[in-house]
Amino acid sequence: QVQLEESGGGLVQAGGSLRLSCAASGSIFSFIHMGWYRQAPGKQRELVAGISRGGATNYQDSVKGRFTISRDNSKNTVDLQMNSLKPEDTAVYYCKTRILSTDYWGQGTQVTVSS
Repeated sequence: QVQLEESGGGLVQAGGSLRLSCAASGSIFSFIHMGWYRQAPGKQRELVAGISRGGATNYQDSVKGRFTISRDNSKNTVDLQMNSLKPEDTAVYYCKTRILSTDYWGQGTQVTVSS
């Protein structure tokens, strides 16, 4: 089992930057794929970025070139650096992993981008 806790959300003006961090409990962190998701009001939760245990990354098209996902296996953390933020990036951001067909989610952190 793993527990996830996000931090780093907040209010920022369009064009600004935020860095989200997800801290994971458990000794298996280095072996698992991690993802950042977001959910805006009235919309479905969607994948923003993912990173494999080996460091391979994938991004939603709308954030490519603006967001960067990274992980530190020594600290059990996965970060999401968000640059050139847009009002449409406003959402609750969650980190998530899946272990043996079970999804584990953090509690989420609010990101609000003002125009």
